[in-house]
Amino acid sequence: MARLLDIYNDKIRKDLQAKFNYTNPHQVPKIVKVSVNMGLGEGVSDNKAVEAAAGELTLITGQKAIITKAKKSIATFKLREGMPVGAKVTLRNRKMYEFLDRMINVAMPRLRDFRGFSHKSFDGNGNYTFGLKEHIVFPEVEYDKVDKVRGMDITIVTTAKNAVEAQALLEAFNMPFSGQAK
Repeated sequence: MARLLDIYNDKIRKDLQAKFNYTNPHQVPKIVKVSVNMGLGEGVSDNKAVEAAAGELTLITGQKAIITKAKKSIATFKLREGMPVGAKVTLRNRKMYEFLDRMINVAMPRLRDFRGFSHKSFDGNGNYTFGLKEHIVFPEVEYDKVDKVRGMDITIVTTAKNAVEAQALLEAFNMPFSGQAK
């Protein structure tokens, strides 16, 4: 079993149930899925860039990445419907907890000038989205074999009813937040 899942079941669930005075253990918020997305503007002109990004995303997450295609044609960007424009992965269960563990404990300390995540990135329904400017902070990616440093968006979907519960859940997993919430 994943290390973070064990911690959640043994400690975090009980702590959150006591903190928010839940009567039913199923009311305690939990993480449902993690979605990792790489948008690639250069995919319009270079098909190999999309393949390389999908391969690197597969290495990072441990699950095969799906290449996303354009839904509409946009003449200004020389984009046609059906052209590859990015790659994405949706992680659930064991792979999700393993990815979060590596991200929080290995990749985040490697970020340059990192002072914690913003409190403003919660969507009001208990989900948290943030972006990374460099995908090379993950140790699975070999820096010498990377053709271009790319960014990625990561969304953590929880069952929390609001941002306060979601933040308490993520803080219990040692996710670093900057300052105090307002």
